[in-house]
Amino acid sequence: MWASEEPPASAFTCGRTTMSNSTPSTANGNESKTYKRDRSPCGPSRVLHVRKVPIEVSEAEVISLGIPFGKVTNLLMLKGKNQAFIEMASEEAAITMVNYYTTATPHVRNQPVYIQYSNHRELKTDNLPNQGRTQAALQAVNAVHSGNMTHSASASDSSMMPGQSPVLRIIVENLFYPVSLEVLHQIFSKFGTVLKIITFTKNNQFQALLQYADPMNAHHAKVTLDGQNIYNACCTLRIEFSKLTSLNVKYNNDKSRDFTRLDLPSGDGQPTLDPAMTAAFGAPGIISSPYPGAAGFAPAVGFPQAAGLSMQAMPGALGPLTIPTSAVAGRMAIHGMAPTALHSVLLVSNLNPDSISPHGLFILFGVYGDVQRVKILFNKKENALVQMADATQAQLAMSHLNGQRLHGRVIRVTISKHQTVQLPREGQEDQGLTKDFSGSPLHRFKKPGSKNFQNIFPPSATLHLSNIPPSIADDMLKDLFSSAGYKVKAFKFFQKDRKMALIQLGSVEEAIQALIDLHNHDLGENHHLRVSFSKSTI
Repeated sequence: MWASEEPPASAFTCGRTTMSNSTPSTANGNESKTYKRDRSPCGPSRVLHVRKVPIEVSEAEVISLGIPFGKVTNLLMLKGKNQAFIEMASEEAAITMVNYYTTATPHVRNQPVYIQYSNHRELKTDNLPNQGRTQAALQAVNAVHSGNMTHSASASDSSMMPGQSPVLRIIVENLFYPVSLEVLHQIFSKFGTVLKIITFTKNNQFQALLQYADPMNAHHAKVTLDGQNIYNACCTLRIEFSKLTSLNVKYNNDKSRDFTRLDLPSGDGQPTLDPAMTAAFGAPGIISSPYPGAAGFAPAVGFPQAAGLSMQAMPGALGPLTIPTSAVAGRMAIHGMAPTALHSVLLVSNLNPDSISPHGLFILFGVYGDVQRVKILFNKKENALVQMADATQAQLAMSHLNGQRLHGRVIRVTISKHQTVQLPREGQEDQGLTKDFSGSPLHRFKKPGSKNFQNIFPPSATLHLSNIPPSIADDMLKDLFSSAGYKVKAFKFFQKDRKMALIQLGSVEEAIQALIDLHNHDLGENHHLRVSFSKSTI
């Protein structure tokens, strides 16, 4: 029987007491067992430390934790300590993985496991026993996923992984309780930004098409949710990739929703699917509910509860989702759903007080949503509050920016208890630490249906540049970045459109700082440079 409390992180885990950061370190399974409680967060590393691993877990199950985020290059299992180390192929993949699992705790064999950066830069396991089996598992799991997970080498930021679509087709079997569009949104939003959902009935089965911003999100949702029950012992999800790569939603109502277009009409009684999709799915012209009265049901789970959605309650069940009695009685009507303002304020901590500014946080967090207000705390300038336009944008910014390095520090991003950021009262001393950006022309997502919704990526060393005037040559752009103090490793214009380019800098941290400094830089000819993170490399 294993003790229920969390085991202390051993000397494998990052912290100032373990070993000097001045020299790259390796893990080989023989380090000291010293543990100090005053550990400080260490910087990102491609080696990740996994704690509370159930003793019966196989190598393949641990490797599968990393597969949705990139290739896993090595593994060290410490079964006696209920721990493991995963080495990813790149630091960027490790950062994406840690940021994701910070907001959605992973479960192995129905037990929560905890993942953080190791202070080791690589795993040295050549001389350890049982590594033959580990290497075989690595080869097998990577081989299975390589067809789906290899990134396209295209320069276009809208490129997809071969054979994989951002659209999932979802069938709900054993439909004993109503499953609304809102319930699907709540469940699937835990794996990434959901852009569009269409629900319909085919062959007397309730089905849905759901489009993510990124095929990676779709892959992870499919791997995790396929075969799970929404409610105990019923409403089983069957998930497959759709042949469609994008959905065309005409109306926002209880059967279809485009979350990037809140201006769409409700279209009562009109066909939800456009004619081409209707033909593809054999659905009737007016999509019917799966049973009489279903349209009167309320969202079974409201958005404020979304953060509490658990996937560990019992094997094969998504957790304690309950149906309110008012919903069963049909007394609650479904309304057109606008993004909720609840939990839209983020607390950002461990900032560098000498370097940070409200404008800098506005530009950085503005990559993931429309920042309304920023307040750097007057008496604790290493902390700030950032108010996003809605809770979805706040969740997105938190998942991508928590654990990133900014001005030499690893920042922490969490949901704040505050509902709004208060502006200072007239005459109140503020030193310019609170700014209102609600009317800023730099908001990336204010235009309904903007392509920016589909180009949201984690911080990376490669930046996507756009709005470049025709007279600007590559040397001029490279000089712009290098004169600002950044190391330019590679640069190229898009072949089909010289208004856009990719530039690769020395590190992710450098790219984050460059985006803050140079986004909206005046290039002349009434052109201001647009800078965002790219998922492509040069």
